Amino acid sequence: MAESTVRLGPGEHLARLSRVAEELRAQLAAYRDRLGPRQSDFPAGILEALRQLSGTLQGLRSVVDEVDGERGRLASLADVGRVVNSSLDLPTVLAEVIDTLIQITGAERAFLMMRDQGVLRVRVARNWERSSIGQGDEVFSRTIVERVERLGEPILTTNAQSDARFSGMDSIVAHNLRSVLCVPLKVKGQVTGVIYADNRAREGLFSEKDRNLLAAFADQAAVALENARLFASVERTLEEVTRLKTLMEDVFASIASGVITSDVEDHILLCNHAAEGILARPASALLGSQLSDLLPELSPELGPRVAEVRRQEGRLIGYEIHPDLEGRGRVALSLSVTPLRTSSQEVQGVTLVLDDLTEKRSLEATRRLFERMVSPAVIGQLDPESLRLGGRLEEITTLFADLQGFTALGETVDPETLVSVVNRYLAAAAEAILEQEGTIDKFLGDAIMAWFNAPVPQPDHRLRAARAALGLRQATEALRGEMPEEFRLRFRVGVHTGPAVLGLIGTESRVEYTAIGDSVNTAKRIQESAASGTILLSKEAIGSILDQVEAEIAEPIQAPGKRAALEVWELRGMR
Repeated sequence: MAESTVRLGPGEHLARLSRVAEELRAQLAAYRDRLGPRQSDFPAGILEALRQLSGTLQGLRSVVDEVDGERGRLASLADVGRVVNSSLDLPTVLAEVIDTLIQITGAERAFLMMRDQGVLRVRVARNWERSSIGQGDEVFSRTIVERVERLGEPILTTNAQSDARFSGMDSIVAHNLRSVLCVPLKVKGQVTGVIYADNRAREGLFSEKDRNLLAAFADQAAVALENARLFASVERTLEEVTRLKTLMEDVFASIASGVITSDVEDHILLCNHAAEGILARPASALLGSQLSDLLPELSPELGPRVAEVRRQEGRLIGYEIHPDLEGRGRVALSLSVTPLRTSSQEVQGVTLVLDDLTEKRSLEATRRLFERMVSPAVIGQLDPESLRLGGRLEEITTLFADLQGFTALGETVDPETLVSVVNRYLAAAAEAILEQEGTIDKFLGDAIMAWFNAPVPQPDHRLRAARAALGLRQATEALRGEMPEEFRLRFRVGVHTGPAVLGLIGTESRVEYTAIGDSVNTAKRIQESAASGTILLSKEAIGSILDQVEAEIAEPIQAPGKRAALEVWELRGMR
């Protein structure tokens, strides 16, 4: 009962019918023998017909089995084709393919080799146990492999040891090879690799059908392998492009300059973080917008300039603009515009590079102001990296000058007018001092303090101070001629030479480069004792230049805080 439910193949049905015919013939023969010749009434030739029927059925069974085997091989080939084309994960696919081939052909081992830089290299090596063969155990007939690669034709041998084509080949003898099957892998007629299968124990294992089967599979495998290779190449290229894109984005983001690019249709394509900060607006507000809408906000002249760059494919470098930006106020920007080109030099838009000069211009303005307050020589000597509180002892010639009548004038005019008048006198005095390369220390209301011989040594510092004092008086007299009567003021000047400490005085938060010491105080006392329009020099200041100037000894000065009177000379001019 159970047997009737089993579905049998055509070959099994034929085998059963052959057995039934043979059993029937045997039973009839036995029955005839029991009856004897006289009693047998069998039709003539019935037993021979049954014997022929049994043989025919056996032959049909062989044909059917062979057809089933071929169908199985074709099914396996189809399965292998599906495996090959089902994935681009090359190692997994190749291992599965080689395992299937070993199963179909009964090979002991199989190798798949691919051409790499002109040399065949083993990509997959498997054995009948579905295990990978180690690199040290990859032994095969290189003679056969090289011939298949060179000729591009498959090779089949049922016994390599006795095959005249390979007689005396060392690899055949050394590896005791018997059955060998090797077919080429071709793409567009070019050999890209080979598939090699062998069995070292059995002869006659492979047939022409195996060769044809393997050749058919090789055609599929070659295309699939080429696709996988191209896919891997695309993946590598994509990875490289992604890496370069990431690198470009990192570099783009880290650039201190603002960078904006636009396409041929004037749409903004890229905007880095620096540009966001400089323009005080997010990238989301810039990307996709028209560059022509942004340019007028930066400068009315910028639109035509950028259009000229596009038209002539030239460049605009270091164009300075001063827009008022929302959230930042008035800023100073340096703008460069260049065509955006492809690798083939085709113009695809423009690139704008923005450098924020606001802080730099502010520092420059501060320096210019500082230079008006402090001698440029002092500024040149200052190293911001090495500024330290304290100073060093130097011999200097100190000059003090103040305006006589300033206090009285301040009682009669408004403060703005007073400052304007005083500034004109102080500017004339400063110009005279700087002309002799003196260092202006400070302005004290209507007074000015300066010195010579520091920070740059000046061997003739006494003479320079005398010339500066005379130049100051001469400039003042010229200025008096331009002033209304009530604004005609004069300086009184005191000059003294002696040691003083020069350096940074103050605290870490507020410092001043100045000179302090008794010699500085002495110069101040001499100035305070001078009459309006006169220049008094101490004995120390005039001692070595007395023969170069016109001067007369004046009444000694009893300065506050001094035990002895100060010997002074009134300077009249130069000899």
